[in-house]
Amino acid sequence: MKLRKVYSKTNTRRIICANITDGKTKAGESVRSGEIVTAALEGGGTIDFVYDANAPRGGMKHTFFTPDRKYAVQFFNDPEDGMNPNIQDRIRTIVGVYNPTLSEERGGARGNTEKTAEYFRSRFCWPVAIVSRPEFGIVCPAYPKRFFFGDGASTAGLNLKGKDKKSNWFTGRMRKYISPGELGDFRTMLSAAICLSRSVRRMHQAGLAHSDLSCNNVLIDPQTGSTVVIDIDSLVVPGKYPPEVCGTKGYIAPEVLATLEYDPGDSRRRLPCVSTDLHALPVLIYEYLFLRHPLMGPKVYSTASAEEDDFLGMGPMATFIEDPTDRSNRPPDLGVTIQSLSKGLEKLFLRAFVDGLHDPSERPTAMEWESELLKAWDRLRRCDNPRCDRKWFILRDENDPVCPFCRTRVTDRIITLTLKSVVRGKKGIYRDCGEVVVNDQTPLYDWHVYSNVHNDEKAGTDMRAYICRHRGLWLLVNNGVEGMTSPTGRLVPKGQAIELRDGAVFRMTDRENGLLCEVSVH
Repeated sequence: MKLRKVYSKTNTRRIICANITDGKTKAGESVRSGEIVTAALEGGGTIDFVYDANAPRGGMKHTFFTPDRKYAVQFFNDPEDGMNPNIQDRIRTIVGVYNPTLSEERGGARGNTEKTAEYFRSRFCWPVAIVSRPEFGIVCPAYPKRFFFGDGASTAGLNLKGKDKKSNWFTGRMRKYISPGELGDFRTMLSAAICLSRSVRRMHQAGLAHSDLSCNNVLIDPQTGSTVVIDIDSLVVPGKYPPEVCGTKGYIAPEVLATLEYDPGDSRRRLPCVSTDLHALPVLIYEYLFLRHPLMGPKVYSTASAEEDDFLGMGPMATFIEDPTDRSNRPPDLGVTIQSLSKGLEKLFLRAFVDGLHDPSERPTAMEWESELLKAWDRLRRCDNPRCDRKWFILRDENDPVCPFCRTRVTDRIITLTLKSVVRGKKGIYRDCGEVVVNDQTPLYDWHVYSNVHNDEKAGTDMRAYICRHRGLWLLVNNGVEGMTSPTGRLVPKGQAIELRDGAVFRMTDRENGLLCEVSVH
C-alpha cells in the first residue's frame, strides 16, 4: 500500500500507511504523537486514530483512540501475535457469530434481538471491527465515561482523573484513598454483582468463557451499580479456541494454579474455561458485597517464601475465610459474614468456596448467581441509621431486623409481599415465587405482576406500580397495570391504591399469568 499524506484544514497531518512499528511507517517515515493515522478495516471502510508514542499497554496489546475518543484501536504488542492465524480466526468469530452486542439479523449471536444486543452493548466492550492495515488489530467501543475517575476522586491527593475504575479501588486497601461520593453503598454494589453475573451468564450461554475475569478486566461504577467486561478478544471457545492466558492473581481457579507445572498438552493440566470463570465470578461478587477477598486470611501456608505462600493459599491449599468447618484461615475481626445475606446467597457462597473450591463440578452457574442476587435485591431494606456507610442491607429475618453493618435495629413495622403463581394444571393452587420487602417508593415491574416475565435483559423497564407511605398508611399504587384487583375484588384503576394490611390478599392482575400478592406485617 502506497504511503500518502493528507492535510486537514487545521494542518493536522493524516497518515495512511501499511504498517507502524516503533513510531515509523513501512516507508520509514516517522510518525509523531498527535498525528492521525487512517487504518483499513476488514470488509471495507477505514477508521482514523491518533498516534501516541506513549500509548497505554496491557499484557498483550497497546491502545490508540479515535479523534473523538469514542473508539479504541488496539494492536498486539508482539506483531507476530497479530499474524497468528488462530488468533485472527478467534477474533473474527468473536466479532461475528458469538457477538451478544450484535443482533442475529446483523450477523451477531444466534437468537439475539436488537433489544438484547443494545442491552449488552453497555455491559461489554465487545470488539466491533477488525483492522487489516497498518497491521492486524481490533476496534472496540471506548469505555463509557462513568468507568473513568473524574476530578476529586481521591481524598488523599492521588491524581486519578482519567484512570479506569478497576474494582480493587473500591473493595480493597485502596478504598481508603477514594472520595466517599465515589464509593456507592451496599445496594449499588449488589446491583454491580447482578450486572456482572448477567453478563457472564450471557457469555456462557453462547458457549464462551472469558478466561481472565478479574478486577482488571471488569470495570465498576459504584455510584450507578454498573459494570463493563473488557478484554473480550481472548475469550475461550471450548473445543475450538484454547485460552491464551492463565488469569490474574487472586482470581485464578485453584486447579489452574495447582497444575501449572504440567505442559499445556498434558491431560493433568487444567486450563481456563467456563468452570474457572465460575470461580472468579463469586470472588468478584464476594468482594463487591464484603469489600474483602474470600481466600485472603491470616493463615500461613509456607514460610519458605512469600511466593510459595501465595501459591499454596490461592491454589492447592486454598481455604475460604468463612469455611464453617475449617477456621484456620478465618480473620479474628471478620465482622459481617455470608450469614448476613439471604439464605440463598449463603448457600451459593458455600458451594463456591467450600464444596466447589477444589471441585469445579460443584460450583454454582452464573445463572444461579443472577437468580439469587435478584431475589436478594427484592429483600433490600434501607438502614435507619443516617451514618451507616453501607446504607442498605438484605433483610434475612423479619423477626430480627438488624442492619449487620452498623447494628442498628429496625423499629418500624416490616411489610413483605409474597408473590404467588398458579401451579400449572392445578387451578386454584398457588406456589410462592418471590418476596418483596417494602420500602417507601419501592417500584414494581412486569416480573412482579406476571409469572411468565423474568427480570432479565428481555424484560421491560416500565414501572407498573409502586409502594409508598402516605399519612401513616402503606399503599401499593397502580401505575398502569390492567386488571389489578383489591382484596374485596374491585378493580383498581391507574392512579388508585391498595392499602397494605396484614393478611390482605389481592391480584396484581386478573389477566393470564397474573400473580397473587399476600401481605405480611411484622
